[in-house]
Amino acid sequence: MTDKKSSIAALTLAAVGIVYGDIGTSPLYTLKTIFDAEHGLALTQANLLGIISLIFWGLTMIVSLKYVTLVLRADNRGEGGIMALMALALNSVSKSSAWHFPLLVIGVLGATMFYGDSVVTPAISVLGAIEGLEVAAPALERYVVPAAIVVLVSLYAVQRHGTAGIGRFFGPIMMVWFAALAVMGVINIAQEPAILRALNPLHAFTFMYHNGFIAFVALGAVVLAFTGAEALYADMGHFGKKPIRMAWFMVCFPALALNYFGQGALLIRHPEAVDNPFFHQLGSWSVYPLVVLSTMAAVIASQATISGTFSMTKQAIALGLLPRMRVLHTSEHQIGQIYIPAVNWLQLVVVLCAVIGFGSSDSLAGAYGIAVTATMLATTVLTFFVIRYRWHLPLLVCFAATGFFIAMDIMLFSASTLKLFHGGWMPLALGTALFTIMLTWRTGRYLVFRNLEKHAIPLEDFLSSLFVAPPARVPGTAVFLRGESDGVPHAMLHNLSHNKVLHERVVFLTVHILEEPYVTSDEQLRITDLGHNCYQLNINYGFKDEPDIPSVLALCADHGLTFEMMETSFFIARQTVISAPGGGMSPWREHLFVAMSRNARAAADYYQIPPNRVIELGTQVEI
Repeated sequence: MTDKKSSIAALTLAAVGIVYGDIGTSPLYTLKTIFDAEHGLALTQANLLGIISLIFWGLTMIVSLKYVTLVLRADNRGEGGIMALMALALNSVSKSSAWHFPLLVIGVLGATMFYGDSVVTPAISVLGAIEGLEVAAPALERYVVPAAIVVLVSLYAVQRHGTAGIGRFFGPIMMVWFAALAVMGVINIAQEPAILRALNPLHAFTFMYHNGFIAFVALGAVVLAFTGAEALYADMGHFGKKPIRMAWFMVCFPALALNYFGQGALLIRHPEAVDNPFFHQLGSWSVYPLVVLSTMAAVIASQATISGTFSMTKQAIALGLLPRMRVLHTSEHQIGQIYIPAVNWLQLVVVLCAVIGFGSSDSLAGAYGIAVTATMLATTVLTFFVIRYRWHLPLLVCFAATGFFIAMDIMLFSASTLKLFHGGWMPLALGTALFTIMLTWRTGRYLVFRNLEKHAIPLEDFLSSLFVAPPARVPGTAVFLRGESDGVPHAMLHNLSHNKVLHERVVFLTVHILEEPYVTSDEQLRITDLGHNCYQLNINYGFKDEPDIPSVLALCADHGLTFEMMETSFFIARQTVISAPGGGMSPWREHLFVAMSRNARAAADYYQIPPNRVIELGTQVEI
């Protein structure tokens, strides 16, 4: 019992460090952005009470109720995140359902917006932290962007080494950060207790009613206080529901609420501190220590989104939404610790463009809101389909559970779109590009599949005719990788045509990626004896499983099928896709798909097949 308690305590501490890094750094820039002169919102006591009330009740409704209470229940075999939720929603309706494709589109849109979020988070967090230097010495302003670039390049450069070593410090550092937020909040609230009137939600409604359009514009900046809520759902598989909930209610929520109230109290007493209220909370002596601590917190928040991007990319590859890429494991003990070089360096380039192009956390705030609220909206819509069609709850209950949150998400998203020309275009442009790539890859794969299916020779019929006058058989085992309905593998036809021989034992291997995160070992294998020492081997993987064909072949011994690697040859047909006129996709999309398929990681490498046992035979496919 003691071990279990200590394990939950350790997971809760780790969750404070990794899950809540993003939302934990929001106090750096939220109030500063809301009262930016550009928004036209006057700094009055009534407006301040309204804004603090909106933030407090937003944290309560959106994070505590929607994510921590409702959405965390919608787990896909313990896994969370927009991809896992999309797979769950797609599983809850049949493939022939009219809702299947729209749900796929909503899920992909939500995922691409998460990518937008993961680009803005490192940029805005690190900039927001280093901007404290301006408070200490205005002359240092010109060094903020160069310092942010140095921090970010260093952060992305160490990704290939993994976070297993330094990850253990994330929790304690973020505990110090949240403790500092709480202490600063308490000190300022004690000096101006009038701010506690903001606990009354009436102040939020009064603010919205009296300020009209200006309040609606301000709402787009209030969203900044909720950024990172999606991360607590995405990280559910790593920590479990209980530690995530305990970390929120026992540490993060109280600390954040106290700090926002504290900043509000400070602004009532010292309105001139509005240029950067976070760094003015304790006076000039505290600025440099706060810059150091907030930069560490910003790096941890950035690390969480970078790791989240790697994890989501791996899931998207498995679900057939992105081409295969090189995935490296940075820890021998934790399967979730991965590094994808192509994603790492591409993301760094985009993050640096954001830092240099926007130059400050204020300018980046508009870009942040759209990405966050779009992902929130997609999550809520998918949750409705899960609780309605998978949990089979009454329609009225489903509308009651998600309708309120959908209305709130639409309002926040609408307010964020006002920033479209002030940075909001960036995550939308990035999301549109990724959305196009994902749907092009998926559609292209379907066209290839359909072309192969059209020319496929039924396997059973082919084997029956082949063994009427069988070819010479040579020692060893031949494993032919075969699509889900490819018929006879092209590699086998080429081998018979050119070499005129067949191996002593022939195995047709088909990999199925299921819309579930993990597949248990007893569900992973299915072997069918086709006669004449030929077998069909079906391997099932979840979209978070690590494809490793040699290790699965070792499990076949329990089913009476043993493999000696040095006597086994893997035959793979390497498809060269050609864009043909007419049908299929528009020409530019076909060329995009062809380019992606040519640069995709080889199947043998992706499935971890020993390269010295692979024989590749080329085949052309028109789309």
